[in-house]
This record gives sequence, C-alpha cells and structure tokens, in this order.
Amino acid sequence: MDGVARLDGGPRSAVVIGAGVVGLSTAWFLQERGVEVTVVDRTGVAAGASWGNAGWIAPGLAIPLNEPAVLRYGLRSLLDPAAPLHIPLTADPKLWSFLTRFAAHCRWSSWTRVAKANIPLNEESIEAYDVLTANGVEAPTVDAPITAAFTSARQAQTLVRELERLASAGQPVDHVELSTADLREQVPLASPALTAGVRVNGQRFVDPGGFVQALGRAVVARGATIRTFEVVDVRADNAGVVVKAKDGNAISADVAVLATGAWLTGLAARAGVRVPVRAGRGYSFTVPVRKPLHGPIYLPEARVACTPYQGALRVAGTMEFRGPDAPLDEARVDAIIASARPLLDGVGWEDRTDVWVGPRPVTPDGRPLIGETRMRGVYVAGGHGMWGLAQGPVTGRLLAEQITTGKQPAALREFDPLR
Repeated sequence: MDGVARLDGGPRSAVVIGAGVVGLSTAWFLQERGVEVTVVDRTGVAAGASWGNAGWIAPGLAIPLNEPAVLRYGLRSLLDPAAPLHIPLTADPKLWSFLTRFAAHCRWSSWTRVAKANIPLNEESIEAYDVLTANGVEAPTVDAPITAAFTSARQAQTLVRELERLASAGQPVDHVELSTADLREQVPLASPALTAGVRVNGQRFVDPGGFVQALGRAVVARGATIRTFEVVDVRADNAGVVVKAKDGNAISADVAVLATGAWLTGLAARAGVRVPVRAGRGYSFTVPVRKPLHGPIYLPEARVACTPYQGALRVAGTMEFRGPDAPLDEARVDAIIASARPLLDGVGWEDRTDVWVGPRPVTPDGRPLIGETRMRGVYVAGGHGMWGLAQGPVTGRLLAEQITTGKQPAALREFDPLR
C-alpha cells in the first residue's frame, strides 16, 4: 500500500478466511499495517451472521450469556418449542457435549471473568468503528440510546441488576430508569402492556449488512482481492501457509486468519484449537410500523431486539442451537412474533419481509477465540456470540497488532484460542 510502511520483520501477505465483520475488519487493519491481503469466503461478503442481525454497536449491553439464570431457563425451554432459547432434542453427541461444557460455566465466577475480559473490547468498540468510517468505510453509524421495555418495574430491575453487576466488574454503564410516561415518549410503539423501561445511553446502531458490504468495498479499494470458494484445509510450510480450496486450488501467504464464524471449529481444530464453537442461530425479519422510531428497542422478557431499518423495523430474536447450514424454521419466526406482538402496537406483523436466519458463533465459556494457534502463522478470530458486530472491528485491530508485531496485546490474553 502506498504511504504505509510495513513493520520490519512482520508478514508481507495474509489470507483472511471469512468475509464477515470480524474477517474484513482484520483485513482492513492488516492493510493499515502494510500487509497485502486476500479475503476468501465460501459464499461472499456478509453471508453469515453479519447480514441480518439487530445491528447494535452496544457495549453497554454486551452482557455475558453464561449467568446461572440462563441454565435454569434453558432446562425449562427444552419442553417448550416456542421458547426464545431453542435446543432441539436430537441425538447429536457433540452438541450435548458443548451444552454440558456451557452449563458448567453458568456460574457467577465464570460470568465475572467474561465480563472483565470483555472490558477492553467494549471500551474501544465504538472508537474502532470511528476509525473505519473516518478512513474510507462509507456507511453511517447512528448514535442512539437503546431502550429496554418491561411489563413491570419489578421486571425492569432484572436489567438494572445486570448493569450493576457489569459496573462491579469494572464496566459502568450509563443508564436511566423510565416511568410509564417516559417510556411512552421514548418508545411510541409501546403497547399498554409495557409500563417501565431502562434507557441505556451512549450506544449506536447500523445497517449491519450495509456496513459490512461497505467495509468489503473499502478493503478492495485498498488493494485486496475477495475470492469466493470453500476452504477445506490450511497448512503451514517453510514459506508460510497454504490455504487449499475444495476444487484443489491453493493460495500461499505468510499468515492466515480463520474468521469463519459458526463454521470456525472445522479448520481451527486442525490448527490445535480445542475450544469448540457452535451455532447459536438468530432469526430476523423486517416489518412496517405506523409511528417513527427514536432508536432501538429491547424487549428482554421476550428476548427480542428491534432496530430502525430502512424506514421500517427489523425484529431479531431467538437462540437456536442447530447446525449453521440447517434450513430456516418458520416456527421460530412465529415464536418471535407471538412473544413480541402483545408488547408493540402499530406493527404490521403480517407484512414481514427479509425473513432471515444466521448462525452466531458461541463458545462454551463465553469468551471469543482471538490469537495464534498451534500451527505457525495461523490465527483465529471468532466465537463472539451475540456481540460479533459490536466487537468485530476492535478484534480486527488488536489481532492485526499481534500478527504484525508478534506480541500478544494484553487485551487478548483472556481470549487465547489455546486456553
């Protein structure tokens, strides 16, 4: 790249496997450090979890999933096919092994460890977006509070307590409790069933698919090539790494980054990574609304996130543990609508479009995998769960620093993929 000096001793070339927000952010920040990049994806830019999610850049709500209440809720959900957390009763020993490991981490000590580990990512997540948008990524990020709405003040206190726990772990979150009148003003779509709220300030949202597409264009404009094929193997040799395609072709580079989201385990295991990644699939769709929105709406009791999207409302929810390539299940969409319909008025539920399912990459201990593997020159970046969009750019920046300097940033120690 013109005008950018490569760090002495660092890699000259990299192959990034995965064209979602994490992979493309890593590519962009590698380019910033003078590395020539090729991006490979089996389908294309933003084809996985990056397209249809809620679009929240919400470090204030990056609350670890592995709290004890989730375990109790998950056990109850096994017998309820309409529950927001859906675990199909299948004979999949790897899934049940994963869930057993996840359950073992559903305790407050593990929750606190994840919360503390996330602090550096959350503190710099918005700034990393600003770096991208100030330097060629032509997509807006919108400043707006996220308003959580509840059926009672007692229910609202559950979120307040979670935010207080985050503060105790070292991440204070600016929030305000809302009366019924304040909630109505902040959320014009609120039905009479919603009577209390919590406004979480200092957050942002984006059109996630649009942003990742713009990021892809910026990476190409800086000299990268984006190729579409399925990678079946990554190997190290004396010259660096070799990335092999299903059709037998190969790409060589100094280093490779595995950023394949919910599909990460297949290649990462070959590189010595033993922490598994499973798909916690989320669903979304777009519906028309009769009243304008001031910002995103969070419905914790229904476990549904709603975001202004192209003049309408994107509704996202559910956590479904199925294979990442399993077909869309309309019953999950119906379950989201059934839980959200009583809480919002003025929504055209029957006129939904853009029905989508995407696999969020989840690890059993709640911490993503970011760093070098046992295979020389091969790195991984993934497993962010529901916070991949928010933490993707800062992950790319930190990993690019490690790759080009050979030194692990302190912020990445808790995310070591060889833990």
